[in-house]
Amino acid sequence: MLKYTVSLAIVLAIIWLLFSGMWTHPIIVPLGAASVALTVWLATRMKIVDREGHPLHLIVPSLKYWPWLLLEIVKSNITVARHVLAGKGSINPRLSRVKASQKTELGRTIYANSITLTPGTVTVHVRDNEIWFYALSEAIEQGVLNGEMDRRATEFEGEK
Repeated sequence: MLKYTVSLAIVLAIIWLLFSGMWTHPIIVPLGAASVALTVWLATRMKIVDREGHPLHLIVPSLKYWPWLLLEIVKSNITVARHVLAGKGSINPRLSRVKASQKTELGRTIYANSITLTPGTVTVHVRDNEIWFYALSEAIEQGVLNGEMDRRATEFEGEK
């Protein structure tokens, strides 16, 4: 718990310093420090400073997951653009469901959001280990159902 509280304070302070640009102002810097301290105190009091609320363990795996997801987003953009250019006949919308193998709510959230971030698909419902999603066509639906994104999201989650 203490390591999450300290790391949250450090992250908030760095973000505040980068966004404010005020490094030496005699009034603004102490007010920034007070705002960071108040935010950390409130987060601790609300009991939201934990492994899921401040996922430090995902920093290293994100270096592998995010580039892969960005590539998938680009490929999906191209696929959706082809459907748009081909006209109405190439679009065959469908609602489908897929099992999520992630062990935590954070992992399932990452998976569901990854589906939504990929053009041509939208997550519409998440319950337990099942995700319902909309797909623009059968090919796009199969891209989710093939399990690659689920496997990578589970690997990214890092829970055994």
